[in-house]
Amino acid sequence: MIVVESAGLTDVGMKRKGNEDALFFDDILKLYVVADGMGGHQAGEVASDLVVKTVKDYLERFQGGENVEEMEDTDIRLSKEANRLMSGIHLSNQVVYQAARSKQTYRGMGSTVSAIRFTDDSLIAVNVGDSPIYLIRDSEISLLSVTHTVMAEQEAMNRTGDKHFAPEYGHMLTRAIGVEDTVLPDICEISCFKEDIAVIASDGLSNKVSEQEICEIAGSRKPAKACRTFVDLANERGGNDNITVIICRVKSVQQESGIAGMFSRFMRFIGCNC
Repeated sequence: MIVVESAGLTDVGMKRKGNEDALFFDDILKLYVVADGMGGHQAGEVASDLVVKTVKDYLERFQGGENVEEMEDTDIRLSKEANRLMSGIHLSNQVVYQAARSKQTYRGMGSTVSAIRFTDDSLIAVNVGDSPIYLIRDSEISLLSVTHTVMAEQEAMNRTGDKHFAPEYGHMLTRAIGVEDTVLPDICEISCFKEDIAVIASDGLSNKVSEQEICEIAGSRKPAKACRTFVDLANERGGNDNITVIICRVKSVQQESGIAGMFSRFMRFIGCNC
């Protein structure tokens, strides 16, 4: 069994009038979600709230031990908990997509989503869009999520090393929740160890604070203090966007032996970084 200490914080930033980010974190449910909405007339705020609420409500159904019917899109390559998290993401896509079609002012709305779920001895990371998920282990930081932007995907395919793209392509999403009737998330599941730290951020933070700074600050401070530091840093550096961060520190892992104690087990799904 994993014991997690977490904290989360969201801030409107220095330039925006409203906050289109949403977050959820719960150490009992061991679920952590950041969504960054998009769309005019406050529709982005609606989309991100729908994503977070839908994923939370869906996974809460399995907590009481009651007989809950699993969704049909089960992938045999994934664990039961990973499939449930994926199902929650797919369900949130359907909810946002239908809401966007139900009201003229919601047309074109969508959201990123990045989510973590801890099981008894593993960490599951799922994302759609460009809100990064980081893992800090042994004072080193790695990206668990896959960045779904035009620039990131072109750079991944470009073997010549030419990275001359216009700046706007760095923010142009190639996947988002609710834009189409189906969505293709990226997912990975890795073994989890004591003192692992997971960080989920919206791009309002990751565009202002470097990976090395994230590693150093999250690795040296308690989650709540580190979250406050990150938001303050992003605002000091312009605060051009909404800023959201969740930090999860693994306090203990009861089962940590054998092969799992030596190697991270992982599952790849559509190019996951883990």
